[in-house]
Amino acid sequence: MSVGIVMLVHTALGRAEEVARHWSAAGCPLVIHADVSVPIKTFKAFQKSLEDLPDIRFSKRHRCEWGTWGLVAASQCAAEMMLADFPQVRHVYLASGSCLPLRPVTELIDYLAARPQTDFIESATTADVPWTIGGLDAERFTLRFPFSWRRQRNLFDRYVALQRALRIKRRIPGGMVPHMGSQWWCLTRQTLSAILSDPARATYDRYFSKVWIPDESYFQTLARQYSRQIESRSLTLSKFDYQGKPHIFYDDHLQLLRRSDCFVARKIWPQASRLYDAFLTDEAGAMKRTEPNPAKIDRIFSKAVERRTRGRPGLYMQSRFPVETRENGLTCAKYSVFQGFSALFENFEPWLARATSARVHGHLFAPERADFSEGETVINGALSDSAALRDYNPHAFLANLIWNTRGERQCFQFGPRDNQEINWDIAKDPNAQISVISGAWAVPLFQSNSNFSDIRSEAARLQQIESTHLETLRSSWTKARVRVWTMAEFIEAPMEPLQTIIDEIGPGQPQRGLSEVPKMADLTGFGQFLQNLKNQGMHPYLMGNFPVMHDLHEAPTSARKPYLVR
Repeated sequence: MSVGIVMLVHTALGRAEEVARHWSAAGCPLVIHADVSVPIKTFKAFQKSLEDLPDIRFSKRHRCEWGTWGLVAASQCAAEMMLADFPQVRHVYLASGSCLPLRPVTELIDYLAARPQTDFIESATTADVPWTIGGLDAERFTLRFPFSWRRQRNLFDRYVALQRALRIKRRIPGGMVPHMGSQWWCLTRQTLSAILSDPARATYDRYFSKVWIPDESYFQTLARQYSRQIESRSLTLSKFDYQGKPHIFYDDHLQLLRRSDCFVARKIWPQASRLYDAFLTDEAGAMKRTEPNPAKIDRIFSKAVERRTRGRPGLYMQSRFPVETRENGLTCAKYSVFQGFSALFENFEPWLARATSARVHGHLFAPERADFSEGETVINGALSDSAALRDYNPHAFLANLIWNTRGERQCFQFGPRDNQEINWDIAKDPNAQISVISGAWAVPLFQSNSNFSDIRSEAARLQQIESTHLETLRSSWTKARVRVWTMAEFIEAPMEPLQTIIDEIGPGQPQRGLSEVPKMADLTGFGQFLQNLKNQGMHPYLMGNFPVMHDLHEAPTSARKPYLVR
């Protein structure tokens, strides 16, 4: 008994000839169907190039446009010719001109001879699998599709919408349960002949001719009615991307294809000479005998699809930004944002850099310029400190900063004077660690020598901005790690939050007490300053409860909880 090959070709006929000779050399008869789109002169030359092979036939030609009935009709005609002209054939294997045998054909023949009653065809109901791409699963069997999805897309979509609006549904003939799967099958003579000679074939053909992508459902459905034993899998390695388009294999996929242990793979790039040379060879140079196992490389394809659809976290193409909510994270690494610390503590940035070994910047989103660490004007990735360039796209500025400095923790200051356009981006970023001392923006105003009317106006403006920012940080959409202290409660016991922040920035380092602490600004009279703002009609509520007359640097009347500094 032998295996008959039905080959559908439409392009790269030179490669199709090589593969056809490879099948024939192993004793497999072939019936070749050439698409009507192949020019007659080219087709005749292709026929002539194979006329020296005895067991090759050419079937009636059909137009094989993707998603249309022509692919099924071509398979039917070629399969009928195969069954009629080659009675010794027990299994019929459907392949394309871009398919490439990966293992010796004799192994495929032996494999199928050991399973004489088994049909290899991927066949599953639409309810059982999430394969369908494009929004049509069960509807492909209950609506009519007389228009080409590729050439007449507008008519296709409008006719589908019309049928949905009128609630038109087709009756599935004979109580069949539609199944779907890969179009590349290998069926026994018994099953295939039963499908092709069924008395109700005209009814089935008429129904499936208006089904969307019938080549993925016609044989897959009818085989369930006649097969004695179905292995719901294809012997052809065929992978698809997230858009439903087949992956193309190139020369650098050689080892990947070897690992699959499959008998046949598609779709091979016609110029992949290395693949054709490697696999169209003698048995000594071919792969070892083993059970086909395409699942061995599924993980690689899954990773490739994820990389293509989601990309790497924090990395963006300059030519094509992702749609919002479809990006794979704003940034690629963890970073820390400090609000109010540089106002409350003197020389906070150098202290934090010494305590954590992180790169600590000033106010990166300040209106004047991006205040990079150590006063730099340009840092990794040629990021400039220009406020105009930064504010053109603050989102991209932050993403680039973290990406270009990956491997080194970044920290920067933020406040209500800064560009607030980045607020939601940071709040929704799970890589962000945000520490806020609310109301600390009042310390520079307290220390300034401005007119009190100007101070009052500025305080009202900054408080409104910070209040809005705090609402953002408390939103249910916030994914960042957020800690907020009022200024009053922070200065009551500053060591504990400082220690917590340091430990969180350097989780890999052994926890130890702070040996050095930043110097806090002189707040003598700050309570009275806040009271003066209240007296002028501005209520400074974000700072917490400060006493008016009590000097913050005097010894308290009650003993505070001691904190050990080592």
